[in-house]
Amino acid sequence: MVNNMAFVFLKPLAVTEKMKELVKKTFEEKNIKVVKEGSIAAETIDKKQLIDKHYYAIASKATLVTPDKLTVPADKFKGQFGVEWDDVLKEGKALNATDACEKFEVDAEGLNTMWGAAKKSGNLVKLGGGFYCAKLEKDGKGPFYVFNGFFMTMRSGFVKEGASIYYYVVEWDPKDLAWADFRGKVLGPTDPADAPKDSLRGGALAAWEELELPAAPNVGENCVHASASPFEALAERMNWLNYKADKDAFGKALLDAGVKMKTIKDWTLDPQVKCGPMLAPVTKSIWDTLEDMDSQACCDKCVEVAEWRPPRKPKFGKVSKLNPGSKGINTYLKVVKGPVAVEGNSDVKEVVVGDDTAIVTLSVREAAHVSPCTEGALLRVQNAHVKMIKGYIRVVVDKWGVLKADVDAATAGIETVDEKTNMSTTEYELVDGK
Repeated sequence: MVNNMAFVFLKPLAVTEKMKELVKKTFEEKNIKVVKEGSIAAETIDKKQLIDKHYYAIASKATLVTPDKLTVPADKFKGQFGVEWDDVLKEGKALNATDACEKFEVDAEGLNTMWGAAKKSGNLVKLGGGFYCAKLEKDGKGPFYVFNGFFMTMRSGFVKEGASIYYYVVEWDPKDLAWADFRGKVLGPTDPADAPKDSLRGGALAAWEELELPAAPNVGENCVHASASPFEALAERMNWLNYKADKDAFGKALLDAGVKMKTIKDWTLDPQVKCGPMLAPVTKSIWDTLEDMDSQACCDKCVEVAEWRPPRKPKFGKVSKLNPGSKGINTYLKVVKGPVAVEGNSDVKEVVVGDDTAIVTLSVREAAHVSPCTEGALLRVQNAHVKMIKGYIRVVVDKWGVLKADVDAATAGIETVDEKTNMSTTEYELVDGK
């Protein structure tokens, strides 16, 4: 398997020669190899919307997408602001952060000030993960409903004149250093105050003046970013450095393992995915799903998620459609006559059941299948099969089948049972010994 490979960058306020020296020294001490390094200027970051794509979940609502393309929970919106979301859209009162700056004639700091005031006054609502809306007005303009207005200040730090990031593509053997330790011990926790002194963030806080930083690092300005997983690192190399998945070591590993190129591209936007048990899957973002995994475990998990499919919704058929070869039978039935032990084999019980097309004899053995079969009960039967007994049809529900009295009349759709047509009284003969 390929080595762990991360994308690391110094944020604009931390791009000093002394910080670069600290980064290089730390990587050397931890036996982390720098494969590539360089600078990306604000002009390029702005023009290519690199920071917007980097923080896509937040930025998409602020700069990349107009409000009419957003999925806004109308009930939460109305619950906070007392107006219908559809009406706000029709009246042109919904704005992303970019358009809000233009409408109010303010810069990023000005919008951020308005955003803070709205939050303080209770005119802000969280609509989802990284998804906020505030009711803003200024100098007779508005009210307008603005999405993720706080992002503009975050963005401005990366795109203002003279700013840049300094990046590193690094790799190391996962046997020597787990990804979780790379983030927790080499990079350090999000809050530099909690970071080990020999980590990048901890070291920056301890010696910020010597490192020529403008202020002591904190949670909001913690100097350095690093990928949270091998997949996130691939996504970041694709964004910031225009890498192609099929030319990247980890990207090729994913493709070789069967993950499709389209899936990789879709996942770079960190969508919600499902994985785990088919009937009780876990739903969360793909990047959160893969966080802190080493390269092989990350690749394996990507394959698992890519292959996950929801259970197919069963199709329920009618009794009159049964034939000697029927299997995988799903049907709703009403009990016409309760369980009767089969002569010579008291373990097996036969139940006469039917729907609005015909009746048939049901053969059950499991106690859990016998007990629901009371006269008049409505049954949900799944994965049953036909067994021919002396040339006559019996529908068998074995240990692999489902038989439950958990269906209502509307779902079952059985008003009256057609007892005139009995599928179990028609004798079938073998043809040509088959």
